[in-house]
Amino acid sequence: MTLDQKIGQFFFPAVFINDTEENIQETERLIKEHNIGGLTFFHSRASAATNYESKKKVEFNDDSYERLKELVVRFQKCATTPLLMSIDAEWGLAMRVEKTPQFPYAITLGALPESSKELVYEVGKQIGLDLKSAGIHYNLAPLADINNNPNNPVIGYRSFGQNKEKVADFALEYLRGMNDVGVLGCLKHFPGHGNTSVDSHLGLPVLEETLEELLENELHPFIKGIENDVDSIMIGHLAVPALNDGKNTSATLSKSIIENLLRKQLGYDGLVISDALNMHSVSKLYNKKGQLEWEAFNAGNDVLCFAENVAEGIKEILKNASPERIEASFNRLWKCKQKAGIIDGNFNPEGNLDFETASILNKKIAKNCITKIKDNQNSLYLFEAKNDYKLAKVSLYKNTDNVFFKTLSAVLPSPEFALETVDENSIIELEKKLADLDFVLISLFVPKAKPLNNFEIDDSVLAFLGKLLSTKKCVLYVFGNPYALQVIPNLEAAFGIIQVYQDFPEFQETAAHQLIENKKCKGSLPVMVNLI
Repeated sequence: MTLDQKIGQFFFPAVFINDTEENIQETERLIKEHNIGGLTFFHSRASAATNYESKKKVEFNDDSYERLKELVVRFQKCATTPLLMSIDAEWGLAMRVEKTPQFPYAITLGALPESSKELVYEVGKQIGLDLKSAGIHYNLAPLADINNNPNNPVIGYRSFGQNKEKVADFALEYLRGMNDVGVLGCLKHFPGHGNTSVDSHLGLPVLEETLEELLENELHPFIKGIENDVDSIMIGHLAVPALNDGKNTSATLSKSIIENLLRKQLGYDGLVISDALNMHSVSKLYNKKGQLEWEAFNAGNDVLCFAENVAEGIKEILKNASPERIEASFNRLWKCKQKAGIIDGNFNPEGNLDFETASILNKKIAKNCITKIKDNQNSLYLFEAKNDYKLAKVSLYKNTDNVFFKTLSAVLPSPEFALETVDENSIIELEKKLADLDFVLISLFVPKAKPLNNFEIDDSVLAFLGKLLSTKKCVLYVFGNPYALQVIPNLEAAFGIIQVYQDFPEFQETAAHQLIENKKCKGSLPVMVNLI
């Protein structure tokens, strides 16, 4: 290859599965003209980071998976050099593609006991197999971020938790599972995005820690990854003034963080990939097209993810970079392509989606991660209530036809009520119906995984829930992010609290059997949650 063809390999522009033919042809032109190294797939232009600008509604397409496979084949056909197809699929292809297997969030896996970490390996393996079935050999996952800030707007449920050893162990298990089926992985977001309160899609988070503090905590999982030859590390769009002479320079654009800390001090010589270069924390910095791409490459990134100015970026790197540096980055990427087998021509979709294995695995995870937070003999109280006909079941944000209630109904019959869509009258009516009942089993299906606006739990629902907890004998099952517990008023008054994490059918059914059989819960909270 010529030098500019090698530079083209560093560019991984975004491609959208549900895009127009015109846009698809533009991607084909980039592949042919610039010898780009790979692509990063997103669902559509209205999804992922781009949605912050457009605010367009995501249009769902049940054919997205088949369309993805067709695009992979089509793009590979017009590439002189095999493309390394990538996607951000932290909890499976379902993160980006409809009608594909979904696995639990990292925070759910973080609730597993250490003795069950083989389940994390299996998740990595199954996600890898699903990706290969679509022709993708590079997953931009998992997170190595330690989530030690409950108000983090973007990491939270995507992290394995706040214990550095567990985060490191589980991230490595996930990576090992993918690697064993021929899919590359990526630890992110170096040097650690967990203790931030700003979403880097929108602004620049700042870490105030010193290098010593980072080495003690945030950097631990990355160091373990380096010791285990992790395929790649993604640099986060976050500033660490202590590492940048007091300046708020994004790590993605910082030589001192990538070249000095990651390369020299920590001894990493693997592939370094930038976080998406369209994110607002960096995308607005330079007026000249190609300047951002050059600055990111100059700082030490080998791969430029979601690069928006391919031709101009290649030109700037060719003009400014030394041949030695270009060769070093090219060799790192080439090694990854060789490891994935795509240089040998193994880049077409291979295998099929396996929904059955995913369901069995999700059930195993549910059995091992459900967490008992408070227990006043939940089952005994509820069965006693059933015998006295004083029990009711209340479902919040899901109708009464949910798997949890259906599994319970045969052995724990009672009146069932639901608040799906919330209005003042429906809450008043429900309060009247519950007035003469003593015991209430509540299933809270937390609407959103992110903490914005109290996880989208309406204020009126929180007030209703708080009143119920303080006036009735309540057992609460929470299907969602455990941080949601912190926004529930009067939680200390609950008779029992069980954290279930996901609302998958397998988790609902397992939670119901846990209640019926009064089973011991094996999981533990992966994050510190203030319950009072």
